[in-house]
Amino acid sequence: MDFLNNFDLKNIFNEYKDMLFKSKKYWLIYLVLIFVLGLSTINKKNFIHPQFVILTFILVAILGIFCIVFYFLHDSDEELYKVGFVIILCFGIVCALIVPICDVSDETEHFTRAEITSRGILIPHWTGEDLGVSGLFNRTGGQTYSTERNDGAGFYTINSTKFFSKNLGFTVFETDDDTDKINHTLYLTESAFEQNPFFGYLPQALGIVIAKFLDLNVIWMLWLARICNLLFYAGVISFAIKKTPVLKLPLLVIACIPICIYQAASVSIDCMIISLGLLAISYFIYMCYAKEKSITVKEIAIFTVICILLGLCKLTYLAFIFLLLLVPFKNYEKETKSVLPIIFVSFIAAAVIGLLWSRYSTPTLLHSWRGSRNLVNSTLQIEYLKNNPKHTLDFFKIIFTRDLRHLANGVFSFFGARQVIDHYIDKYIIITLSVLSFLAVTLLAYPQKIKFELKTRLGSFAMILVIYVSTCFIQLLTWAFIGRFNLGLSIRYFIPLLALIPIALWIDYNPIDKKTYDKYAIVLIVSFLALMIISFSTKYYWIF
Repeated sequence: MDFLNNFDLKNIFNEYKDMLFKSKKYWLIYLVLIFVLGLSTINKKNFIHPQFVILTFILVAILGIFCIVFYFLHDSDEELYKVGFVIILCFGIVCALIVPICDVSDETEHFTRAEITSRGILIPHWTGEDLGVSGLFNRTGGQTYSTERNDGAGFYTINSTKFFSKNLGFTVFETDDDTDKINHTLYLTESAFEQNPFFGYLPQALGIVIAKFLDLNVIWMLWLARICNLLFYAGVISFAIKKTPVLKLPLLVIACIPICIYQAASVSIDCMIISLGLLAISYFIYMCYAKEKSITVKEIAIFTVICILLGLCKLTYLAFIFLLLLVPFKNYEKETKSVLPIIFVSFIAAAVIGLLWSRYSTPTLLHSWRGSRNLVNSTLQIEYLKNNPKHTLDFFKIIFTRDLRHLANGVFSFFGARQVIDHYIDKYIIITLSVLSFLAVTLLAYPQKIKFELKTRLGSFAMILVIYVSTCFIQLLTWAFIGRFNLGLSIRYFIPLLALIPIALWIDYNPIDKKTYDKYAIVLIVSFLALMIISFSTKYYWIF
C-alpha cells in the first residue's frame, strides 16, 4: 500500500521528460545508427511495399529511446539489472510476435514437447503400439484421438500442433488458420525432444496452458509460450547481473546479443541453457570476489544445483562444476582440507546424475526423425574414427578454423525455415562485423579494474577449450553423418563460454573511462536489437 501511496504518475512522467532532453545526444546517435545500418537489410521488395518496414522503424525507435532514457534514470551498476530486464522484455516481446511461425531452429519440435508438458506429462510417452480405443481412453483420461498415426510410432500431442508444422516459416499474414480455435484432439507425431529434461519446457508450457485456459486462437499458444520463455530469461539474467559484483555490463552485453534474444523469445530450450549458463558464471564471479571465509556450504550447494540443472540441458556444461576449484580457497568458510571433501561430493553428485541422465537420454535419440531415419549412428562414427586417424586430426582442424568462422557469423544470423539450401543464410555482414567488434572490445578490454588469481584465469581458459571441444565431439557423434563433419554447430551452444572470456583473457587497457563506455554500450546494445527487429521486417514482411 505504501508503494501505491507513493506512486506519482505525474512526477514519473516529468522525470522521463527531463531525462529525454538530457540524454538527447545518445538517442540521436541510436536513431542514426539504426537508420544507416538498417539500410543494409533493405531489398528491392521493401521499396515496393515499405509500409511494414516504416511502422517497424517507428516502433523500435520509440522502444529504443525509452530504453536509453530508462538507463539514464537508473545510471548505476546497482540498478543495471533493472535496465537489462526492461531491454530484454521490450525487444524480446516484439521478436516473439514478429518472428514467423516456428521459424527458430527446431521450434516445431520444441513446441510439441512444450505442449506435451502443458498437459502434465513430464516425460513424453513414446509408443509404437496400437493401444486401441479403450487403451487410449484410459491413458489420457478421456481425451479423443484422431486416427492419424504416421508410421505407428511417436508421441501424442494435440491436433492443433499440425498448424505449426503446416505453416512453418510463414507469417500470420500468410495464413488464414491462425484464427482457428485450439483443437484438443490428440494425434501421433514423430519427434518431441524426449532427451531433454522437463523443466526446460515449464515456462513455455505455462504460456500454452494460459492460451488453452482462455480458449484463445491457436496462434496464441505459440506467442504466449514464447513470451513466457522470454519472461523467464529476463528474470534469470537480471538476477545474474544483480548477483555478480563486477563485469555486470559485459554480462548484459552477452545476454543481449541478438541471437540470444532471438532464442529467448522462442519456444526453444536454448533459452534455459543460456540463462542458467550465465547465472552459473555470475555466481562463480560472486564467489571469486567474496570476502575471505564467507562462502558457506549453502553457496556451494546452490552453485552445484545450477550446474546440474544446466548440465541436464546441455551435458557438456556439467564441467562447470569444476569452477569450484578455481575459486580462491581463502574465500571458503572452511579450511582447504575441510572444503575439498565437500567440493568432491559436489563433483560426485554432478557426475552420477549426469551419467544416469546420459544413459537415459542417449537411447531416446532413436525416438526422433534423426534416429529413426538412420541419419546418425554414434557407434559407427566411433568405429570410423578408429579406422581413420587422419579423420580425427581433420576434426580438430575444422572446429578451430571453419567452424569458428561460422560461429562468429552466428551473432547476427537467424534461422529461416523456408531457406532449404542453407538454414543460416542471412548475410548481414556490416551489422555482424559491428556486433563482433563491440563484443571483442567489451569482453577483452572492458574498462573496469578486475583481478582474478592466476589459477582462476588459466582454469577458465581451459574450461572454454574443454567444453568447446567436447561439445563439438558430441555433435560429431549425435548429429554428423558417418565420416562427415556436418556438426550443425551454432553460436547459441557456446554463449555461456563467452562470459568466461573476460576472466581468462582480459586486457588491462581501454582509453575510455567506464562511465562513458557504459553509456555508449547501452546505445549499441539497443541498436543491435532494433536492427534485428528491422531485419525480420525487411526479410519477412515486404507485403503489408
